Amino acid sequence: MRFPAKTASLAVASAFLVFGCGKESPQQQTAAPQAPTAPPPAMVVKIGSVAPLTGGIAHLGKDNENGALLAIGEANAAGISLGGRKVTFELVSEDDQADPKIGNTVAQKLVDAKVAGVVGHLNSGTTIPASSIYHQAGIPMISGSATNPALTEQGFKNVFRVVGRDDQQGPAVADYLVGQFKPKTAAVIDDATPYGEGLANEVEKKLKEAGVKVLPREKGTDKTFDWKAVLTKIKGKKPDVVFYGGMDATGGPLLKQARELKIAATFSFGDGGCTDKMAELAGTAAEGMICSQAGIPVQAAGKKFLDGYKAAFKIDPILYAPFTYDATHLLIAAMQKADSPDPAKYLPALAAISYDGASGNIQFDDKGDRKDAEMTIFTMKGGKIVPIAIIKGGRSMTLDEYASAGAAAQPALAQPVGTPAAQPAAVSGMGGMDGAPAEKK
Repeated sequence: MRFPAKTASLAVASAFLVFGCGKESPQQQTAAPQAPTAPPPAMVVKIGSVAPLTGGIAHLGKDNENGALLAIGEANAAGISLGGRKVTFELVSEDDQADPKIGNTVAQKLVDAKVAGVVGHLNSGTTIPASSIYHQAGIPMISGSATNPALTEQGFKNVFRVVGRDDQQGPAVADYLVGQFKPKTAAVIDDATPYGEGLANEVEKKLKEAGVKVLPREKGTDKTFDWKAVLTKIKGKKPDVVFYGGMDATGGPLLKQARELKIAATFSFGDGGCTDKMAELAGTAAEGMICSQAGIPVQAAGKKFLDGYKAAFKIDPILYAPFTYDATHLLIAAMQKADSPDPAKYLPALAAISYDGASGNIQFDDKGDRKDAEMTIFTMKGGKIVPIAIIKGGRSMTLDEYASAGAAAQPALAQPVGTPAAQPAAVSGMGGMDGAPAEKK
């Protein structure tokens, strides 16, 4: 019987396949070893930091940056993973020079660099316009120092702050002035910035409510260093107290020139002028001045933070470093909660967070403001600002009373379950530096 050639070929091929499958060669009998699975590559997560790193208040800007940098170093030492991948956090630091235009430019620069979150800005005048850029990009931002209420009144769900507002700080310092000095007449001066003018407005409002006669408002700028014309004008009105809304760089010369003109009023300042630098700028004229901060004093911050800051930078923190430190850790803790650095995924965790930081427990209200924020009143004594009252929940406490209440307990860094607490680490992760080491509000 003859088969067509094609059919015969198929039969031969089938027979070969059956034979080949029926017996394995020695090489086939030994399975090839499996290559080990490579771990997923490490991930770099960038966090932006913005403050004035050059100019008259560079010292405050650098202090803010240092707080963020310390937190980045601690997070990297903790060996954090997100989504199953090890993470290296990198701080991308920018200098906005306390100028709103430059602030907007560097904000867009951070957006283009695809940062996962932003700590800053320092000044309200730069923070408010920059916040809309971060809002459009969907990037969470936390300011550790901008106090103008307008920041969180915009309705942006990505905007937060870890200090109090001027409509809390202004009444606190005004109440203290009224209670301690019982003024009949007051003068109010501001530097025409959103911070200085906004805070001065709140102080003036509260003084008037208390029955104090407030003289017509006097103004300078955030670059005014010769205040003699303004001071000469108010000298003849003999105010009992003078409040200045502005920074220490301009407040120091104001106070020094006031004493040179023999103005005997009690001078008071907001947080921008509540630094030891006032003694450097005003000399002995700064003794006895009164000032306020929209948060706890540095001395009341957690021991871990204070020790870590001194070890890393060989100096003590000045003003808002505990808050930028906490802001940075808050961003990272929210990423851990969501197991992702994607802003859209971790933003809900950030809004709902309860975090025990160097500045105490932090929770946010619906606007992004810190709930139950403390206020502190200081005086200048021996060239140093000294806290004399911490106000929380309507209660005024001394520093010792506040410390004994445990309000500033310092926890370990938030970590995955089962990981040992990280020890204070060498600072690392700095990137994108745009200026030399530090204006506010």
